[in-house]
Amino acid sequence: MNTKAPQQTALQFNECINARDLDGLALLMTDDHVFVDRDGEIHQSRVFMVEAWRQFFQRFPNYKNIFTRIEARGNLVLIRGHAYWSESKPNDPAIWTATIINDHVSEWRIYADTEQNRAAFSLA
Repeated sequence: MNTKAPQQTALQFNECINARDLDGLALLMTDDHVFVDRDGEIHQSRVFMVEAWRQFFQRFPNYKNIFTRIEARGNLVLIRGHAYWSESKPNDPAIWTATIINDHVSEWRIYADTEQNRAAFSLA
């Protein structure tokens, strides 16, 4: 059972991403946490993902997620916004979903922000 709104947990998780806070990310992930990238590749477990985030932050030190819309549908949080990679790629539109279980992120998934994906999630 969640003790806070699922959107709050998703926002906290993203704050940790933007701050490159590995300890914070680890605290917010379930043990069996799943990350699914835009290509549909599944990466599983908190231990694996903490190391994956460490490597990601080293490769992309300026990376940040900027959210423009966030809503919860039960334990599923739907987010629109863009990823900022660098000055040369400042606006990479994306849709994220986060499944929140007991105030922890069970799954964090990213999709390309396309008309088809917006329609699939009813995110006009």
